[in-house]
Amino acid sequence: MVLLRPLALLLALVVSELYCLSWFIDVSESQGPGATLQSFSFNCSPYIPTLELLHVQPPTTFFNPPSLTRWQGTYVGKMTLSSSARLDALTVNHYELQLRFTCGNQVTEGRLSVNVQRDPNRDQCAGRFASPAGEIIQVRETVTPRTPLYTLLLPGQGAQMNITSAQDPPYFPGPFSIDGQGQLWAPSQGLKGQAQKVFQLQILVTFGQGRSCRGMLTVKVLPVSSSQVSFPQQAQNITIPENLVPGSKVAQVHARGFDVRYEIVSPVPCRLFSIARVDGVVRTTAPLELAQAPDAAVTRLRVKAFERLRPWDSAELDFQVDVQSVNRWPPRCLPALLATQIPETTPVGTFVNTFTCTDPDSPGSTLDYQLLFHSPASASSLCLRDGVLEVNDTLDCDAPGACLQHTASILVLDSGQPPMTRQGRANQASSLTFKWLPAEVPVLVMVTPVNEFSPTCVSRTFRVREDARPHTLLGSVMGTDLDYPHDSIEYSISGGSAPFAVDSLNGEVHLLGPLDYEMQKSYRLTVLLTDHSQDQDPTCHRSGSCTITIEVEQDVNDHAPECEPPFQELTVYAHLGRSLEVTTVSCRVAQEPQRLAFSYRIVGGNSQSRFSLQGAVLVHNDLMLGPPWPEQSHTYELLIRVADAGPSTPHLSTTATVIVHIVPWRASTGATSIHRTTVPSRMTPLLVTDTEVFWQPEPWLTQVLQTSSKPTQALLLNSIQGTKGSIEGFVEAPRMETPQAPSSVMSLHHFDGRAQDSREFPFFQTILHLGPLSLQTSSQYLCLPPDIHYLLFP
Repeated sequence: MVLLRPLALLLALVVSELYCLSWFIDVSESQGPGATLQSFSFNCSPYIPTLELLHVQPPTTFFNPPSLTRWQGTYVGKMTLSSSARLDALTVNHYELQLRFTCGNQVTEGRLSVNVQRDPNRDQCAGRFASPAGEIIQVRETVTPRTPLYTLLLPGQGAQMNITSAQDPPYFPGPFSIDGQGQLWAPSQGLKGQAQKVFQLQILVTFGQGRSCRGMLTVKVLPVSSSQVSFPQQAQNITIPENLVPGSKVAQVHARGFDVRYEIVSPVPCRLFSIARVDGVVRTTAPLELAQAPDAAVTRLRVKAFERLRPWDSAELDFQVDVQSVNRWPPRCLPALLATQIPETTPVGTFVNTFTCTDPDSPGSTLDYQLLFHSPASASSLCLRDGVLEVNDTLDCDAPGACLQHTASILVLDSGQPPMTRQGRANQASSLTFKWLPAEVPVLVMVTPVNEFSPTCVSRTFRVREDARPHTLLGSVMGTDLDYPHDSIEYSISGGSAPFAVDSLNGEVHLLGPLDYEMQKSYRLTVLLTDHSQDQDPTCHRSGSCTITIEVEQDVNDHAPECEPPFQELTVYAHLGRSLEVTTVSCRVAQEPQRLAFSYRIVGGNSQSRFSLQGAVLVHNDLMLGPPWPEQSHTYELLIRVADAGPSTPHLSTTATVIVHIVPWRASTGATSIHRTTVPSRMTPLLVTDTEVFWQPEPWLTQVLQTSSKPTQALLLNSIQGTKGSIEGFVEAPRMETPQAPSSVMSLHHFDGRAQDSREFPFFQTILHLGPLSLQTSSQYLCLPPDIHYLLFP
């Protein structure tokens, strides 16, 4: 018993849509009734399955309906031989069983092919030859002498056959003979005149090693009939496809005569075809697979037609059956799917992948290949050459949408080898249908990007105003990269000392801090460009750089003037009705020493408009010509605004503070002086007031001063002057020339003797700046009467 693998049958039965899928088993002809051909198990939970035998080709009762039993949760089916089974490979060597399997709502049909194999150990005689009546053959008396009358089919090879019965004359016209192939030959004298005779021949078959069997052949000699059996059609060739199942109709022959029967007389035995005795229909008896049985391509058949009651009245017809290959199976390719990835720098002509294909219908036949692109539809980067997929053009990922996966299909065509199948009936024109069956091999080729190029940018020059605010956009560095995507660039500045920054994403250059035209007029920055996301390896980067120049333009006035000193305190002895230069406001821009144009304006403390500015000179104006003359000193705290006066914008300003103590001039005052106190910008002043002794003139002198027709001229004692080497912040006070004494004073020739108030000629007060200052002074004497002594205090 030959068993089919349970797994294969299980798949065939359980999987849906397997109708007409064949599986095969081989059975020895020695198998008897009840023998199990195949058993298999399968699951069908929770349903109760059924297994049916629909039909058998050729029809026979040798097979029982399949049984189905449940065993340990699974179902077991069996195919067995029936009690009438008598398998004979020489008679029928192939059966087709159509099975139906039902599991719930799922119904699957499949075909089971049973091949009957010869048993070399089966040496007993069988069939009619071994029966008591023996095999009966009928021949005409006109048979040609020494021609084969019958072929005895026996199992095994190398059997020896002998006729053991007596063939004595006159009953026997001559002896019959049988050869080692089982062919019975007519007597050499022929059978003319032996009509109606019956010759019984006992035959001994010896197989060697003492094994043998006996059988009987009965030869009936038929008389020549007056009515001739004949075939109306001439010999013809019939072409059939190889995919006909056993039992399929090939052709039908028809002979004239009464109650005609048909049989195949050559070849004997006929393994592939049989003929119906009554209707003359020729059918296939075995598969005609040319790949497994190439000798089935051409078969020459000789069919004999004879009358049933007069078998000697017969006729023969020769015709040829050609089996045409059928293109049933598409080519099979390994691997069934081509999937790979290649870098975009792969050279043209590089093999991408290889595969092999064969045609099951025609092994070794030539196949045709076609490459069909799906995405992109018109790609030319890949090609097929001799069944090998290779790179046909440059794979460029540096354009939008270029570096994509290429999906295609390779159609493998067997080119119709054989190119056609034949369909039709016997005795009719054959209809030919060309049939190309392609196999499709899906292709997926992923082209991966390669970072081939370094980013570049063009050197540029940006200009910015000195007064630009932080975060001001100066411009953009336009980086380019030939790799795709082209804008995958990060920007950075090499070094971080300059007050600029570049946006890492878009290359915009921004100002971070203030600019100073005087300190630096130009900057050169190196901008680094680094690409990313342009290679299959995320760590693969390329970089480049370029230089940008930033020029600071339009010298903007961004420094306010500074006054030295920023604070002054002065004591002035004023003349009635005279203008007096109090001090000069000295200012400059330390960062821009070339800037000398300033505007001056008193913005506070100038009550009664006693002060004015002549450029940088502060002037005290006392134009009151008559009484009342102020009796007490007065202090003014003046605020002087100093601003840029040049073309630069904006105009910045500062304020200097000048405190002026105005002491009115008295007749008893010997001179008018200005005492200055300067305060450096970074020091706190310490003021010390010293009251010095004063001179009280003689009464005559007082009279002269009081009676003078001209305004009294105050005698001025020069103030303490700083040398050129004095420290910063000490500014020379304006020097007043001492007027000449009036003639009334210079020519003193009388004295009225009246007493005068000594307060009219007070001496002078000096306000010195004490502290870390070191002053050098020089004394000058006033032009006063010679008998008057003066004392100058440092």
